Formats: sequence, C-alpha cells, structure tokens
Amino acid sequence: MGYSVKGKGKFVARKRRHQRVRKSVNGTSQRPRLVVTRSNRHMVAQVVNDEIGHTLVSASSMEAEFDGSSTKVEAARRVGELIAERAKEAGITAVVFDRGGNKYHGRVAAVAEGAREGGLEL
Repeated sequence: MGYSVKGKGKFVARKRRHQRVRKSVNGTSQRPRLVVTRSNRHMVAQVVNDEIGHTLVSASSMEAEFDGSSTKVEAARRVGELIAERAKEAGITAVVFDRGGNKYHGRVAAVAEGAREGGLEL
C-alpha cells in the first residue's frame, strides 16, 4: 500500500513510519500495545490487546481533569501517568510502545516517560 499524495509530505512520511513500526510491534495478552495518538492539541493513549482487538484502558488530554492550564508536554506526561495508573488497576504491568509513526520526541516521549514513572514497563 503506497502513499503518494502531492503536497502531503509529512502525512505520507508518518504513514510510512507507522507501517514500518507496526510490522514488528504487536500487542498480546501478556504484553499489550500502548498506542499513542498525537494531534495538534491533544494526546490520547490506549492499551490494546491485538489478539482479540480490544482496548483495555485509555487516557486522554481531553478528559475533564485537564483544564488547559498546563503546556502540551506537561499534559502529555500526565496522560502517560494516567494510563499507567489505569493499566496497573487492570493488572497490566508491561506493554510494548507504539509511537504511531510519530518521532520519539517531545510529547510522544513525554507520554512514554510518564508511563514509566507511573510504573509501566516499556
């Protein structure tokens, strides 16, 4: 599946990276996949079991406790801490990290650091 849309360089590059990452990153019941979705404004993290195709837990910067007073990187770190907290409540201690084709930098890295601080093993 090739992506070649004129004028969509960043979009195409991210899609290509995502396909490359997903070839090797797969979530199981023992070690589900921590999926990070990044938009211009928000971060969403989900823990997914790919064997059955279910989202086990999720956290987002769109939730009520995020009032918009923090920076986007601080909010991303808090999303990582929240997902770790909820995953531990669900009995999940280890995950594989799926950066979704985004570069491991900035807000994506902040989610991973927050999850590690919260006690998840990445």
